[in-house]
Amino acid sequence: NDDGPPGRESPYIFGLWKHLTEHLGWDVKVVIPSTQKSWIGKAYHIKEVTKGVYYYPKDPDGYGETSPTSRPLKEGEVAEWILLDGTPATCSNVGLYNLYPGQIDLVASQISGPNLGRNSSSAFALSSGTIGAALSSSLSTVRSIAISYGTVLHPTPTTLFEPAHILGRDIIKHLWDNWGADAGGLRDGEVDLYNVNIPLVEGLLSEKGLKIYWTTMWRKSYGRLFKQLEAEKPVAAGPDAPVIAGNTSPSGLSFKWSPEMEGLINPAASSLPVGTDGWAIHMGSVSVTPLRASFAEPPSVEVEDIEEKVLKLKL
Repeated sequence: NDDGPPGRESPYIFGLWKHLTEHLGWDVKVVIPSTQKSWIGKAYHIKEVTKGVYYYPKDPDGYGETSPTSRPLKEGEVAEWILLDGTPATCSNVGLYNLYPGQIDLVASQISGPNLGRNSSSAFALSSGTIGAALSSSLSTVRSIAISYGTVLHPTPTTLFEPAHILGRDIIKHLWDNWGADAGGLRDGEVDLYNVNIPLVEGLLSEKGLKIYWTTMWRKSYGRLFKQLEAEKPVAAGPDAPVIAGNTSPSGLSFKWSPEMEGLINPAASSLPVGTDGWAIHMGSVSVTPLRASFAEPPSVEVEDIEEKVLKLKL
């Protein structure tokens, strides 16, 4: 995932892990960032040495302790996970090739996720560390699913967590058993990866549950992501002057993450193309979007002679 180990910023990963292991009987290996790594996309750390620790979650919330070395489980501990101080994509690749080579059939961003917050629309998806982890593994021709729980109600009732885990588990199982075809896929003509968004809404508690739509991705832009901080004012010098630990630069070139997301979080219904993931979330439904591990290309005209595609510039 991109939210890190179980905690306030990562409340869902342990619950979904339990459903995949206890209800499906799957052997789930967990390799995740040691801290929050949202909005980092499919980035890798290439200069730094990625270091890790072992993590031992406990019931009922997945909170646990770390250890620099692998050790037997203590009373109340249910598994051994691995935390890396790298990006989600780094965790995905290290898990596949260094920690569990040849043992992984499905990366469900874990499968990648479950993410805290939606990852619908191109604006979110192209920035998402959760989808980035799934993209990383799909480029290694491993089936991959990114699953995110969309925060709609504030605060989110904890009663919605369990039905979301059940629904997420069932969707993952269905996709695994009925993996789609794509002639352009990297793995034997299969879909590269799926992006799943489950909105945390009251409909999860109803007998009918939520509708699940096959969707396309809503192409949407965003605007300002950072705000500029005011420069610090000079203070008196001398041994008795107060020590001020500021976050700004005297140049005034200091910027803090403060995105303007109203048009993405609460879009007008008329702006949402029917059948897109953004539309499905707005309708209180689940979106399941098949994706290719590539940047999209506009349609191109077929030609008989490839020389017709030579770009001719006047120099």
